[in-house]
Amino acid sequence: MKITVRSAVEVDLPGLLALYGELNPDDPPLPEASAEAIWAAISRQQGRTILVAEADGTVAGTADCIVMPNLTRGGRAVLFVENVVVAGSFQRHGVGRQLMEAAVRLGESADCYKVQLLAADDAYVHTFYEACGFKALAKGFRRYIP
Repeated sequence: MKITVRSAVEVDLPGLLALYGELNPDDPPLPEASAEAIWAAISRQQGRTILVAEADGTVAGTADCIVMPNLTRGGRAVLFVENVVVAGSFQRHGVGRQLMEAAVRLGESADCYKVQLLAADDAYVHTFYEACGFKALAKGFRRYIP
């Protein structure tokens, strides 16, 4: 299986929405007009890159990356990664690993001092990120806004 990781483009939107449906199956589908407006805003956002992994011509996975400028660490930025998902039919084929390697390269090219992400409280997910070279070094906190 040939896997290619690249920046997402507008024609990838249906594939991205399908992946996000797998990530959060309880969420109602996003109306097409809303999705297109959000995509337009994301596309204009400086430092924002949505990566897609294509496997045999199909959008098989994604990771949303944003470079945040930073006034500490000598002014080196931080790369945050969110909404990482690999389609169930493509899991355990190297898609996720290649996405994470691409995210790290993106951080390196932006002179980031770290790549940071939050992971679900799931042993499989933690093992995956550790295998990609990430370390669980902090306790994450969230406060959801209704």
